[in-house]
Amino acid sequence: MSEMRRAFIVSDRTGISADAMCNALLEQFKDISIRQYSRPFIDTPTKAQDLIMEIQSFAEKDGVHPIVFASISNQEISQIVKTAPALHLSFFDAFLTPLEQELGATAQRIIQSRVHNVQKYDARMEAVNFALNHDDGSSDADMQQADVILMGVSRSGKTPTCLYLALQYGIRAANYPLTPDDLGNPDLPRMVKPYKNKLFGLTIEPERLHHIREERRANSTYSHINTCKQEVADAQTMFRRYSIPFANTTHKSVEELAVYIMQSCKLKKKF
Repeated sequence: MSEMRRAFIVSDRTGISADAMCNALLEQFKDISIRQYSRPFIDTPTKAQDLIMEIQSFAEKDGVHPIVFASISNQEISQIVKTAPALHLSFFDAFLTPLEQELGATAQRIIQSRVHNVQKYDARMEAVNFALNHDDGSSDADMQQADVILMGVSRSGKTPTCLYLALQYGIRAANYPLTPDDLGNPDLPRMVKPYKNKLFGLTIEPERLHHIREERRANSTYSHINTCKQEVADAQTMFRRYSIPFANTTHKSVEELAVYIMQSCKLKKKF
C-alpha cells in the first residue's frame, strides 16, 4: 500500500486557479494517495502563521513533508508561508519571474477581484440566468438570443454543460430535452426548429445512461436499458438527418465538452 501524502492549496484569493493546477499535476501520480486541503483567503500574517502551525503538525505526525501549492500575490504573506516545513510550489514564482526577465518589467503582483470589472461580471451573470431560464425547454422566450441550444435525451449532460458555458465563457446556452414524442416525430421539435443553426446535440452510451437513470428512477421504463438504447439511437438519427453536430458525453468532462462545443460552433468567450 502506498504512503499517504498531504497537499495544501493555498491562496490569498479564492484559490480556484491553484486548485485546477494542483489537480492537473497530481493526476500524474495516481499510484500515490494524496489528501488535499484547500486554504483560500490566507491574506494576513496571522492567517499565514496559523497555516504554518497546521502544516507543521501534519509534518510531525506523518514524518514526511506536506506539499504546498501556492497562489499568493502578496510578497509578505508568500514569504511567511514559505517557512512552513513543506515542498513549496509557487505558481507566481514559477511563471512571473521568467516573464519579468523576458519582458524587462516588474510584475504588479496583485490580484483583482473577479467583480472588479462590473461589465464582464454582469455579462457572466446574465449568461447564467439565461441558462437557468431556458433549462430543459422550460421557455422559448428570447430564444433568439441564445448562442447555442443543446439537445439530447434526458440525463445526457445538458444542464451542467450549459451552466459551465455560461460561467466560464459568458455563453448564453439553452437546452432542450428530447422526449419520446420528439424522437418519434420525423420533424425537429417546434420550439427549436427556427434555430436549427444554433443546435448542438449531446449523446451518451446507453449503458451509462441506464446507470444514471437507475439512480434517479430505479426499475422503471424510463431507466430500462432497452429504453435507453432506443432513445439514444433515435436522437443520433435526428442529429444526422438534420446535420446537427453532436458529441458523446460518456467519457468527456464538462470542461472538455464545453471546449469542444466552443470550437465546433465557432463561439467566442464573452469576457
